[in-house]
Amino acid sequence: MNDGKGADNLMEEQIKEKVKDVFGRNADKYRTSEIHAQGDDLALLVEWLEPQETWTVLDIATGGGHVTKALAPYVQTVFSTDLTAQMLENTANHLDSLFENISYVIADAEALPFLSHRFDAVVCRIAPHHFPNPEKFIQEAARVLKPNGKFVLIDNITPEDPKLAEFMNQTEKLRDDSHARCLSKAEWRGLLRSSGLAESKSLDRKKTFQYPTWVARTTESEEQVERVKQHLLSADEETASYFSLKVQNGDIQSFVIDEWMVMCTKKEN
Repeated sequence: MNDGKGADNLMEEQIKEKVKDVFGRNADKYRTSEIHAQGDDLALLVEWLEPQETWTVLDIATGGGHVTKALAPYVQTVFSTDLTAQMLENTANHLDSLFENISYVIADAEALPFLSHRFDAVVCRIAPHHFPNPEKFIQEAARVLKPNGKFVLIDNITPEDPKLAEFMNQTEKLRDDSHARCLSKAEWRGLLRSSGLAESKSLDRKKTFQYPTWVARTTESEEQVERVKQHLLSADEETASYFSLKVQNGDIQSFVIDEWMVMCTKKEN
């Protein structure tokens, strides 16, 4: 009989295997996805970090390689990592002809295969909502950072209202079974503080999902698409208003979620 910890570990492994399956099958969609590849947060990332040519940078859960591509021109080395081998291979095939300073490493964000205090900067963008243990991810990011190193987190977040948070997470889970949970800003700030990461800059953002392309990216059947649609259409007036749900002739056109971008510095002690 499994004890509680054993059951939790099994569930975590199942989530990670689902992540590998979903992202392995959809690797090129994430490389070419407009919302992933062309977000103005990539330029802002460079502006905030002020990367130096001597730096060694870690890109956690690179996905389509967009953070790696944005930072590689400015630094000595980027370690581009992902849990999904097919995703990383697709990214490497795309970037190999552009840069010679990228190393690709298959890595779990919650158990990074690097020594402590090795990186000048660590970045993770639009991925932590897939991590079953976000506290382990933050601890690992802090561990591998050099003292005074910079950490940037960019991810979808939930509203503080529990009802709205539940609606958002259920929406994501219905569309993508590899979704774990979006956290709120308050939750992220607690994890950052507890790992010795001092917030220096942050930005609240709104992100619009064009529904047809968003729902098609990870759904596996028309039945799944229909479940997502019916869930969104079931939103009460307050929820539909918060997420700016746009419906025309019974078809969902778009909706808007919250995204948070934060930069922290690792404390020396």
